[in-house]
Amino acid sequence: MPVFAYKALTDSGSKVSGSVEAESLEAAQRLILDKGLIPSSVRQTRAAAASGKPGSGARAPGFLSRFESVKAQDVILFTKQLRTMLAAGIAVVQTLEVLENQTESPKLRAAIIAIAQDIRQGTSLYKAFFKHTNVFSPLYCNMVRAGEISGTLTDVLERLIYIVEHEHKVKQDIKSALTYPFIVLIALVIAFFVLILFVFPNFINLFQNAHIELPLPTRIMIGIHGVLIHWWPLLLVGVGGGVFGLASWFRTIQGRFFRDTLLLRLPILGKVFTKAAMARFASIFAILQASGVTVLESMEIISGTIGNAAISAQFDTLKEKLEQGRGLAEPLRSARYFTPMLITMIAIGEESGQLEDMLKEAARHYDYEVEYSVSKMSELIGPVLVAGLTGVVGFFALSVFLPLTDLMQHSMSGV
Repeated sequence: MPVFAYKALTDSGSKVSGSVEAESLEAAQRLILDKGLIPSSVRQTRAAAASGKPGSGARAPGFLSRFESVKAQDVILFTKQLRTMLAAGIAVVQTLEVLENQTESPKLRAAIIAIAQDIRQGTSLYKAFFKHTNVFSPLYCNMVRAGEISGTLTDVLERLIYIVEHEHKVKQDIKSALTYPFIVLIALVIAFFVLILFVFPNFINLFQNAHIELPLPTRIMIGIHGVLIHWWPLLLVGVGGGVFGLASWFRTIQGRFFRDTLLLRLPILGKVFTKAAMARFASIFAILQASGVTVLESMEIISGTIGNAAISAQFDTLKEKLEQGRGLAEPLRSARYFTPMLITMIAIGEESGQLEDMLKEAARHYDYEVEYSVSKMSELIGPVLVAGLTGVVGFFALSVFLPLTDLMQHSMSGV
């Protein structure tokens, strides 16, 4: 196992050094943090590098780094280190200078270097982060803004770590739950094209030479076969252009609104997306309340971090009603997508003066609901896939066996 030599700071600010064995640079950093130390330099030793495994020293960000994606684990580790060093009283610029050498991601490293440079020139932390939304999500940047405004950045970062880790876990669970259905769907599409292009043509000449009236399913299959055979170049161009155009439209305000509205209305996934949005709303709002951010400022921040354009559109109306002094629960009742349970808990919190506690309870509840729904997703999608498979096979069977039956009857009547 590779050996990593490190230099670190204790909580009191004194310098220490040592070495740890770990499978990767990231694992070594976690081990050092688990010891209660703040790593300032972690490098693989020469002896370990000579064993045939590549060194894990920091790489200079290059041209290709702009096309690389930053893993959620890298952002989570960076946030943990940032929070630990700031809590120890180390200046932001010094912290970033240390952390820029602690990541294996060239894209993240380039962003950290640029953020540190902006802060040296007097830019606020939030604005410096917001210049790199391709690395740090709007949620991340706005949470930094909330912590900067309220003066509770370390507390906000601690909660942000939980949110990012939890949402990463939910995304991975959703991917895992959808992997099997996706494979089945791909296999279904491939099987359909094989039947249309290679199996069904064997029956076409037979049916056409029989001079019998073909049933509707057979005529549809013949039409699909003809289109695929004679117009496939145009179909490819059309599909490619449609995908590109749709992706471009989804980047617009109207496109995002339509897409996110559609996602919330999906039969199975829609409820999961709604519950995830409610969990994010309650969690972020609780942090902002604890940080002393006003309700109006909180609504503005949450509007940019909720992660769904359809729900974000509701906040414009909410802010207008909040400015009229109508509280929060009452305007939420007239807004779409906010669940009755969440509204009730907010109303109780407002009346009892324990809004923050009620929001935390709501966030925990919806986090559990999301995890439970995701765990059951495969079971819920299964019947839909079976119905789709049955429909495709049944339609193909009808298109073949109905005319065969008519052909047999026609032959028997002619004898």
